[in-house]
Amino acid sequence: MEVIKNFPDSEIVGNIRSGERMDEIIKALYRMHFDSLCWHIMNNSGSREDAEDIFQEVVVSFIDLVQKDKFRGESSVKTFLFSLNRNLWLNELKRKGRALAREEKFEKGQERTEADFGHQLADREGKLAVLNVVERLGETCKKILLLFYYENLPMKDIVSATDFENEQVVRNKKYKCLKQLEQMLDANPILKQTLKNLLHG
Repeated sequence: MEVIKNFPDSEIVGNIRSGERMDEIIKALYRMHFDSLCWHIMNNSGSREDAEDIFQEVVVSFIDLVQKDKFRGESSVKTFLFSLNRNLWLNELKRKGRALAREEKFEKGQERTEADFGHQLADREGKLAVLNVVERLGETCKKILLLFYYENLPMKDIVSATDFENEQVVRNKKYKCLKQLEQMLDANPILKQTLKNLLHG
């Protein structure tokens, strides 16, 4: 039958430094300190599995520090292990937080990209549908409407690009073309709304 033994701090540190009875020491550390360290992690957004993983890191770090003579005994082993445990868990929470923030940022970016693409696609399809109707208005109307609404040219430039005498004549023709277009669109309410959005957007 195995004798369960707790070790005083001096014996734990001495054995770690000499590398003797390491299995016993590690079991003793687990038996003496795991529950309190586990409780701290589980009360700070962690699980028992998290606590077990962190405890392994705590023990490895503690052994390494003792063997490098960086643990001088200014605090108790329990206090030192608790400090290691807290710092390692804080780092883990920060890492998880950054990973979560990156995932959320990526997902939002994806949603925004998809929304933008969907909007552009719908807009492009709307424009194509309107263009198909404009094609049926004849070359003159098509030219005026495209120059004005799609290329955003001012009236004086449209006069230069067409055979009309002045801006007023172009305005009158544009009005007639739009009335003609509106009549054609009355049969298609969705396309009519698309046109309104394009003209006033």
